[in-house]
Order: sequence, then C-alpha cells, then structure tokens
Amino acid sequence: MTVDLFDLPGASSFRQRDPVILDTGAVLFPGMARRESGPLLDAARAVVRAAPFRHLMTPGGRRMSVAMTACGEWGWTSSLDGYRYSRTDPRTGAPWPSMPDLFRDLVRRATHEAGFAHVPLQSGLVNLYRPGTRMSLHQDREEQALDVPIVSVSFGVAATFLWGGMTRGDPVRRVRLEHGDVLVWGGPSRLRFHGVAPLAQAEHPETGACRVNLTFRRVTKLA
Repeated sequence: MTVDLFDLPGASSFRQRDPVILDTGAVLFPGMARRESGPLLDAARAVVRAAPFRHLMTPGGRRMSVAMTACGEWGWTSSLDGYRYSRTDPRTGAPWPSMPDLFRDLVRRATHEAGFAHVPLQSGLVNLYRPGTRMSLHQDREEQALDVPIVSVSFGVAATFLWGGMTRGDPVRRVRLEHGDVLVWGGPSRLRFHGVAPLAQAEHPETGACRVNLTFRRVTKLA
C-alpha cells in the first residue's frame, strides 16, 4: 500500500443534492462524481503511476505543500523560473499521460450542466492534500482561454474551499467540499481568487487521510 497513490478500499452511499450557485458562472454540484468515485480514483492512480506526484517550487523559492501531477495535452508546472504550462513532464521529457476517458466524460457533463458551451479538456491536474496541506488564495490566469471554465472535482477528506473576489483583499467565503463534489466556475467568476484552507486531520474510506482533487482547464485560445 502506498499513501501517495491513495490506494485504500471503501465506498459510501449518498443522495445527490441540488446544485448550489456560488456566484454568476460558479456552480457547485454536490456529489455529482460520488457514484463513479472508485473508477475515477483508479484512473487517477494510473496517471500517478505514469507521472508520480511532486512538490513544485514557487518562483519565490517556496516548496508547495500540495503534491501534484498532470495528464492531457498540457501539464501545469512551477519553478524558480515561474509558473507555466508544458507539453512534457519536466522530470522525464516525456509527454504527460493521456487524459482518461472517465475524466473527459465527467468534465463534459459538469460543464454542460453548468451552462457552458466550451469544455476544459486540455489539462487535467491531480492534486494530493495531506493533513495540514493548504493552497493560498490565487487566480488561475496562466491560461490563454479565460473564456473557458475550470472544473474541479473533490474526493476523500472534506476540504474548506476559500472563495474570494476579483481582488485579493475582497471578502472570502468558506465552502465545504465533500467526496464527489464537482465545482465549475467561469464567465464573470473565472478570475476570482480561490484557495483551500489547511486540510483537517480526518479519515475517508477511499483515500485514507488524504484529499484528492482533479482540476481541468483549457490552456490555449479557442480556434
């Protein structure tokens, strides 16, 4: 058993709740991915086996507490040279693993139900949160396609998602993201600041003490 592959058995029953509108263009679908969590996590493990997790360095020289990897045409990466997208894994020079069809199907469904025409399928990030791991407030603005939404999928230990405004100093709301929740944001909300509070110490039957997050984006401009 390896913690980094979050390879723990288990499943849970649920009743999917109604969508929650956070802001114009931002919709939370509670439990949308929960029925498929087992196969989706297996697909994520396959990505991790092909391109193992790593803790990236920020341009300021800090080690990110979130462990991450990628799949699809583009992977997001960071170093002392800056934030950027790359078509190849900087560790190996090889292309990133292909995006699993299960990921693509879920992203298409979530994007459609959120009311967006364009689907973010060029880059899929797999992020691993352990107890205490956090993500500071930031904007996702390295992409050229800012008119295409972001889709974020949560598995495992519940997290407190920080939903801010268009500037870093705007008020921040705290949104609980649970196993199988899918969050889509785009349009007027595409550049809102967001982050994740330090992950609490807890256990989940499918991921142990970890939270797994899948985040999907389009990188290049629409044709």
